[in-house]
Amino acid sequence: MSSAPLLVFDFDGVLMDGMPEYWWSARRAAQRLDPALVLPEQAPAAFAVLRPQIHKGWEMVLVATALARPDFSLEAWLRNYDQSLALEMTQLTASEEALQAALESVRNTALREDPAAWLARHRFFPGVERRLRQLGEEGVPWLVLTTKGGAYAMRLLEAAGLEPEVVYGHERGSKPEVLLSLRNGERPLWFVEDRRPTLERVRATPGLEPVRCFLALWGYLAPGDSDGLQSRAILPLDAARFAGPLAGWL
Repeated sequence: MSSAPLLVFDFDGVLMDGMPEYWWSARRAAQRLDPALVLPEQAPAAFAVLRPQIHKGWEMVLVATALARPDFSLEAWLRNYDQSLALEMTQLTASEEALQAALESVRNTALREDPAAWLARHRFFPGVERRLRQLGEEGVPWLVLTTKGGAYAMRLLEAAGLEPEVVYGHERGSKPEVLLSLRNGERPLWFVEDRRPTLERVRATPGLEPVRCFLALWGYLAPGDSDGLQSRAILPLDAARFAGPLAGWL
């Protein structure tokens, strides 16, 4: 067995900060589904506050529709995000699949008509590009596992000249499912994610007990996400440690 780990990175919130694009696309997707929605051009502060709760692209569109309602309550959404999401869904005629399709249609149109503008709405977190290039130079394999469409993540990586082993998007299944398929015994598996609930779900999945889980502290963390992390279960990873030798991550 090789001692060098296979690094698996989440994309949004770990490698890439695309907050301007998230709102730009979610707003347009919501208005395609309901042209009567009135939403600001710039992301409301509540959208950024809720971003750590958002797991899948269609949820961004649903949050955008909720923000257009006069009775929107950020406190209620923060208190019980899943319940608020389900309640908002009951007020729409669109399905999760329709919301996701609307979002991807907006992105596909943007990439076709003005790819430079779409790319410019994203930026890598500080130090990420340099560290990923170093991993390549060190011969450490890395790949991307994201709930974003794989083609969009690949387009952003290609624009920066970065070459992961592979990009797994939402169309490949859930993150635990993909991680299970990657456990071939040849390399230790290290997973870097900024959503603590996702890491906890991985830790609770039979067969994934040996996976090293890291919480990226520079990502879209909700309040309290980094509190009480258990040693050897979910390890905190700050930017300085990420930039250093892999042995230091542990």
